[in-house]
Amino acid sequence: MAAPSSLASSNMSRLSGFSRRAVAFTPATSAPQQLRLGCSRRRAQRIVAMAGSGKFFVGGNWKCNGTKDSVSKLVSELNAATLEPDVDVVVAPPFIYIDQVKNSLTDRIELSAQNVWVGKGGAYTGEISAEQLVDIGCKWVILGHSERRNIGENDDFIGKKAAYALSQNVKVIACIGELLEEREAGKTFDVCFRQMKAYADNITNWTDVVIAYEPVWAIGTGKVASPEQAQEVHAAIRDWLKTNVSPDVASSIRIIYGGSVNAGNCADLAKKEDIDGFLVGGASLKGPDFATIINSVTSKKVAA
Repeated sequence: MAAPSSLASSNMSRLSGFSRRAVAFTPATSAPQQLRLGCSRRRAQRIVAMAGSGKFFVGGNWKCNGTKDSVSKLVSELNAATLEPDVDVVVAPPFIYIDQVKNSLTDRIELSAQNVWVGKGGAYTGEISAEQLVDIGCKWVILGHSERRNIGENDDFIGKKAAYALSQNVKVIACIGELLEEREAGKTFDVCFRQMKAYADNITNWTDVVIAYEPVWAIGTGKVASPEQAQEVHAAIRDWLKTNVSPDVASSIRIIYGGSVNAGNCADLAKKEDIDGFLVGGASLKGPDFATIINSVTSKKVAA
């Protein structure tokens, strides 16, 4: 695997055009990428076409929401839902409800934490260690979310947290994304690549990593990047990985989109080649809506 490195000046020059287009909110025109085809178990005559290998991935971030009663209701809705088989599904309840959810949710859906400490547990008041997540059967963690960055977590700290979680066999949903003022200043790619470099400087094996591009201006605002805007950034992230990590990682990793994804817009977003799934906030608190987002994988299915 190639060692992570800073972008070469020629590479930055090539990508600067992307930034200008992103500010103008116009889709990028790029050479078509080869589609990776994953077989659907349900419909033998149709296959899922996406850039990353593996299954379509949908995560639900419940954030700081819920009570015992509302969590029970949501779990019941998810257990009753009919879900497409060729999707990896993860939900991230608040820490105090993880055990409740684990004991009642279908095994079809895996569990994630919303945060984890940077190292082994000990005298760290209020923190949860990766070892403790493993102990309760929690297989994933969301790291680098803008709502954590907003309270002081920086790129290097997030990269180290990701590395330690992976070392303890906790899989990572690695978030990146720009602020509105950064997008308007033409810095979308500068910000995303800087955040990616912090992960790349610390991660040696990307097998258990899913990247979540979440433009901060679209999180919880009701605004959503257009399918073309999201595809443009996803394709650029994959290109960055090809240059700075390895072609194998770039072609295999799943890059998912987050930012006001809902039952109404998920199908159009899912059609884009480099959008390999979603990280969902508010809509994941509504069982039927979340099921619709999971099942948007059908929008990626093409005739074999």
